[in-house]
Amino acid sequence: MLKILGKAESINVAKVLWACDEMGIEFERVDWGMPYRDPKAAEYLALNPNATVPVIDDDGFVLWESNSIIRYLANRQASDLYPSAPASRAMIDQWIDWQAADLNPAFRYAFGALVRKFPGFTDEGQIEDSRLRWTQKMQIAGAQLEKTGAFIAGPTFTLADIPIGLSVLRWQRTPIDKPDFPALDAYLERLGERRWFNERVASDLP
Repeated sequence: MLKILGKAESINVAKVLWACDEMGIEFERVDWGMPYRDPKAAEYLALNPNATVPVIDDDGFVLWESNSIIRYLANRQASDLYPSAPASRAMIDQWIDWQAADLNPAFRYAFGALVRKFPGFTDEGQIEDSRLRWTQKMQIAGAQLEKTGAFIAGPTFTLADIPIGLSVLRWQRTPIDKPDFPALDAYLERLGERRWFNERVASDLP
């Protein structure tokens, strides 16, 4: 059985859990990440030298980086969530990569300060800068959702909606001043119609 190492409260672990649920993949999850088990322990570093969660062990095949993991699992299952047509797949990859490379760095400081309350994340200037950059990125996501009228990469739910959907949920739940983006609200309502979004993801993430 697929083994997932990581805590359920992590957005990156949640990507993998949600993807498995959507694709009907059975798994065993083992808590790693503070305050459970330290990912800097030698046992964990042997699997992932970055000391980040998640890691999967698929019958001896070890993989880290959440977006790489969900792509691997979708390919493994030949899932319709990740179609093989080049243009369709490229659009999905574009939004998955955007979440990691552009959106994630924008919200990191504000979320770390206001929700995680990390030590040292107290600089009001950096919090405001993060809020502004986060808002600009969410405006981009909102414009795309207005264009599709449904999901981030088009009219149907795809693998890209897993990282993007989790990020929109994080935006909604973080106590910062934010403009109204009706397309994002409607998007979360659509995701809320999916069983696993409610039963697995929405209940676990801060």
